[in-house]
Amino acid sequence: MALDQIEDEKNADEREMSFLDHLEELRWHLIRSLIAILVFAVAAFSAKYLIFHIILLGPSRIDFITYQMLCKFSQVLQSEAFCIDELPFIIQSRKMTGQFAMHITSSFVIGLICAFPYAFWEIWRFIKPGLYPRERKAASGATFYVSFLFILGVLFAYFIVTPVSVYFLANYQIDPSIQNEFDIVSYILTVITIILAGGILFQLPIVVYFLTKAGLVTPQLMRTYRKHAIIVILILGAMITPPDPFSQILISLPLFGLYQISIMISKRVLRKEEKAELALRAEEEKRKNNE
Repeated sequence: MALDQIEDEKNADEREMSFLDHLEELRWHLIRSLIAILVFAVAAFSAKYLIFHIILLGPSRIDFITYQMLCKFSQVLQSEAFCIDELPFIIQSRKMTGQFAMHITSSFVIGLICAFPYAFWEIWRFIKPGLYPRERKAASGATFYVSFLFILGVLFAYFIVTPVSVYFLANYQIDPSIQNEFDIVSYILTVITIILAGGILFQLPIVVYFLTKAGLVTPQLMRTYRKHAIIVILILGAMITPPDPFSQILISLPLFGLYQISIMISKRVLRKEEKAELALRAEEEKRKNNE
């Protein structure tokens, strides 16, 4: 009990900081986050071959690992239906500053993705002292789970959604006389948009967890509006992916799976809170009986 009182007094002192002190502290957290992003961005800018030729332009070539795995899968099925042996398009730079501008933009996005766990940790360090001990305990491991889901979403978007989108758009023609010659700006923006969106959308279980803790979401509510959620997921899939049905379905399926997992997470959170409330009531009754 004494330790809890000390902890509460410590948190109270931290919460009594002036508004300007909070702004100053937030500013330094943001500065450190920005420095981390810039460090990774400079490293990405220097590793031009790795970032462009290997990573960003990887899905534009048939030797990309996803296409190779699909061909191996086709061989197992003894069918050529899934084997991708041609990507009928070329990538051009139609503006004098096109390649240089995309080099800078891509480096910053890569820096943001790589520094995301650290940046979130810095923001969490600013938020955490303002929480009560019970809230801090409930949010323990937040940095790990947020970072894990973000990386998982980025990998899924890069290895699954991006190559399927590139393949579909490369082969789509309204007339055989029209050749697909994509501008480097259009191609890179499409790829990095899909990747970033995948990382952000995979945060759904974390959002549901905290909304449940706040009493704004319940498993019953999520089950009741499951059909509405499917429509919202499909709309989100259409917004963050190229306008083809395959990409939308690919990004929507894991989101629906995460929605189902979020229902279980919400149910587990409420179950723990009910147990804690019952234990508290039992302790109060025991104390009254002793008195």
